[in-house]
Amino acid sequence: MSTAAAAPAWKQFSFFDVLPVKDAHDLGNTPEIFKNVHELATTTSSPLGILVADVHGSVHLLGPDFVPKHSWVAHLSGRVTHMAENKGILITLGEEEKVRVPLLKVWDLEHFDKRTGSPILLRSVKAQVGSKPHPVSTIALSASLSHLAIGFGDGSVQLYRHLDQSLFSGSNNLTSLPKPKTIHDSPAEPITGLGFREPSAETLKGEKQDTTLHLFIVTTNRVLCYLASGKGSGSPPIVVDEVGSGLGCAAMSPRSREMVIARDEAIYMCGPEGRGPCFAYEGPKSNIYSHKTYIVIVSPPFTPKPSNASATVRNYVARTGDTTSVAEQDISKVTVFEAENKFVAFSGPFKEGVRDVMFRKGEIYVLTNDGQLFHIEEKPTSVKLDTLFRQSRFLLAISLAKTEGVDESGIADIHRQYGDHLYAKGDDDGAMQQYVKTIGYLQPSYVIRKFLDAKRISNLTLFLQELHSRGLANADHTTLLLNTYTKLKDVERLDSFVKTESHKFTGLDGETSNEEPPFDLDTAIRVCRQASYFKHAAYLAKRYKRHEDYLRVQLEDEANYKDALEYLRDLGPDVVTILVLQAESNLARYGRPMLSNLPDETTQVLIELCSGTGFAAPPPESDGRPSSAMKTAAGESSQPEQPSGHQRVASMRRSHHDGESSRAPSPPLPQPLGRPPRKRPSPRQYFAHFVDHLEHFLQFLEAIAWNRWGQRIVLSDDSNKGIPRTPPTRDDPPLDEEADKRDQIAVWNTLLELYLTRSEQLANEGDKRLSTNLRNKAIALLRDDVAFPYDRTHALLICSSRGFTDGLVLLWEKLEMYDDILRFWMEREESSTDVEPNGPRPSDQVMHHLKLYGPGHPHLYVLVLRFLTSSSELLSRHTKDVMDILEYVDAEKIIPPLGVVQVLSRNDVASVGLVKQWLMRRITESREDIAADRLVIESYRKDTKAKLQEVSELSDPNSPVVFHVTRCSSCGGQLDLPAVHFMCKHSYHQRCLGEHETECPNCARAHGLIKEIKRDNEAFAQQQDIFFANVKDGEFEAVASAFGKGLLGPAVPLA
Repeated sequence: MSTAAAAPAWKQFSFFDVLPVKDAHDLGNTPEIFKNVHELATTTSSPLGILVADVHGSVHLLGPDFVPKHSWVAHLSGRVTHMAENKGILITLGEEEKVRVPLLKVWDLEHFDKRTGSPILLRSVKAQVGSKPHPVSTIALSASLSHLAIGFGDGSVQLYRHLDQSLFSGSNNLTSLPKPKTIHDSPAEPITGLGFREPSAETLKGEKQDTTLHLFIVTTNRVLCYLASGKGSGSPPIVVDEVGSGLGCAAMSPRSREMVIARDEAIYMCGPEGRGPCFAYEGPKSNIYSHKTYIVIVSPPFTPKPSNASATVRNYVARTGDTTSVAEQDISKVTVFEAENKFVAFSGPFKEGVRDVMFRKGEIYVLTNDGQLFHIEEKPTSVKLDTLFRQSRFLLAISLAKTEGVDESGIADIHRQYGDHLYAKGDDDGAMQQYVKTIGYLQPSYVIRKFLDAKRISNLTLFLQELHSRGLANADHTTLLLNTYTKLKDVERLDSFVKTESHKFTGLDGETSNEEPPFDLDTAIRVCRQASYFKHAAYLAKRYKRHEDYLRVQLEDEANYKDALEYLRDLGPDVVTILVLQAESNLARYGRPMLSNLPDETTQVLIELCSGTGFAAPPPESDGRPSSAMKTAAGESSQPEQPSGHQRVASMRRSHHDGESSRAPSPPLPQPLGRPPRKRPSPRQYFAHFVDHLEHFLQFLEAIAWNRWGQRIVLSDDSNKGIPRTPPTRDDPPLDEEADKRDQIAVWNTLLELYLTRSEQLANEGDKRLSTNLRNKAIALLRDDVAFPYDRTHALLICSSRGFTDGLVLLWEKLEMYDDILRFWMEREESSTDVEPNGPRPSDQVMHHLKLYGPGHPHLYVLVLRFLTSSSELLSRHTKDVMDILEYVDAEKIIPPLGVVQVLSRNDVASVGLVKQWLMRRITESREDIAADRLVIESYRKDTKAKLQEVSELSDPNSPVVFHVTRCSSCGGQLDLPAVHFMCKHSYHQRCLGEHETECPNCARAHGLIKEIKRDNEAFAQQQDIFFANVKDGEFEAVASAFGKGLLGPAVPLA
């Protein structure tokens, strides 16, 4: 036997274990089918199981335990030389005793004959080239069953096209196969290998999908490629490599779609364009197989020696120990080579040589010449990777993990371990390169903690930049990166980071939406402000339309109020409105400092903003003092000198930054499309900023009332009545009418307070004209609450606190609080000490308002009577008024005389002489009324006595009744018999009465009404709740009425 050549210097691992396979029924021996291994002709693998053919022409389909499930004679009195299976279709080529040429048979392994137990034979034809028989050297079947190629020992190749169509056409003719075509013929070069390159199922990036089917033809001297399908098919095969192989040393790799050629010096990979990768692996090779990513290489038998170049052989000899016995046996070496990652995954010797290598369900089985079957069991991927980790072969581990299909998280973990390894060795740059590849799977904090020291700051910066470029950075990462830039004073890199190209998102409509930076924008702005890089913060806020943040920078950090106002104007009213409605208004937050520095401009911006009319709304006319804004328009400068602001701004900045971290970031603002209806900002949120700017506040509110609701107060020459002038109707009504109504009421409430406040201030300053003008406006406002809606209760509080008497009286009148008006003047009378001698007094106002309100509210007379008789001074001035009140009270019967006496007798102010004449007149009238009542009572008594006497006579049976009536009370005719007489002295013809009529028709109506009244009274007597309610309202009158109706007497049932 020849000695193996020197082993190549490939990385070698033991990723497979060799396990013997025993018979399912005899665990001490090899499977029964392989005991007579010299009788086996060929084997092939399939998803259904391993197929084994023997020299007697039989085929055996083995089960999972290597026990035949099906066995049948495929070639009678002959042997099977080649087999190929795909999709349950088995192709056998064999020899039979009575046939000189090889026979091609096609079997259906999914359907078996129940009688014979053999699969259905679909086709059986002769395979020959020309008239002379030639042995078959190799076959190849395409994955789709569309093509079958047969190679012969004379160097010719036959190709069957459309084999699948013929098999499944429904024809029962065994010889119905397409006529083969000889596509290659080279008598001097026997065919040693065939293989189909299937169309690619996936499209490679940047390449077109390969939809053609190629056939590789391997001879002893070269490799050819034939285009079996697709454009240009049928052309003669082309030579792709001048290197051939021996029989069994060529195999098709389904993974790489290349033909693998094994020669003693190397292993070659050939594609349609030519030779591909070449692996220098020296040594004789008897067979080669392709399995997944592996190339299984089998060497011919040789005698092992201790001096062999192969470490596998030397180790085998060393383990045996007996050199003599080893020298008497032959071995074959099986090598599993990983072609994609270029390492030897397994290498092991097998005694007596290798008969065949089989594959089942991804596993490798080796059958030796002495009939022993071995399972070459692959170790799990995790075990392989652990082995590589222990040897610090991380790059190979990464490549192997990708080949084995490990998910991205697993590969990222390998990069993490590799990075840890390099970090421990001090290779910070290399470690960071690996850590960068873990982004998206490894927590960034794991890496950041390792690179926080100053000497590794550049690597940390690289990692953070990569985080941001992939859009995986959070606010903390942005903070850390920007702090790195700012502490290193690396303005150039900070500029580059800030000006990073933003991400654009495309919506469902295909239009590009708002741009977003590849970092946390709010954090970036905050850190730049904290580090005093205000220009960068302003740039970011302005670029990404963070209007609120931009205003903060300009107002809080740089005190650039003018630029902030111009920025607001440049935004336009729609954007500013959205800005205010989406978050707390920027002007509401910064209005006070802006008003302190630019009062006129800020007031105008607020007017335009809250009016919702754009930035060109005309200001309303005003009768008050010219505002500072008007003075500015006339050329007078009213802007105060700008204070030296760094100290003031620094304090504002510190207070802002202290609360920055807890404040929620402001979201980006949507840009308005067109001019949709919008909710106008509420002016109430700006009221507090005008505390020290009352003149501008007045201007602001009057402008809002005019621009939003078309309401303003214009005083006429002869009255204080407000005359509202309505501008053209707006075409954009408010979205929230309730909120708009509340704003309107708040504006007029505040205007009322401002009119009174400013009026007092102007009066104190000596400007009586403007003070009176503002008070007149207040009166006009209060007088017309329809044109100028305000809250009356709120207005009462304002007028009371400001001592605005005219307003109070006007509001009390509107609220019908006439008692309060009179009491107000009464209190003024009691507390007045500085009344002019000849001027009107509060008591006169009391009488004046009594004459106005008294007729409609009689109880006011009693109130005033008490007031006028409360002191001698009042009584002396208003004696005539007291008498007039008594006359009116007496005439209208407001209170009885006893009540008047009780009112006057509560103190010693009013004497009896004051009301003597009035009392005498009232007493005389009362006596006359009593006498008249007594006469009426006496007449009622006489009538009652007469009625009782009549009832007694009628009910006395001993007292006869004589009827002198001669005419019928119904028809008026002469009364004749038969006649009916009633006790009420009415008589009727019997014919004039109805049947069963027992009552006098004339009296029945009156008596019926009386009975109905009596019945109602008795029913009412049972409803005590109604009676008590009447008593509460009418008191004595209700009780007297109940007595009169008999409700309080004993219950008498109705007859």
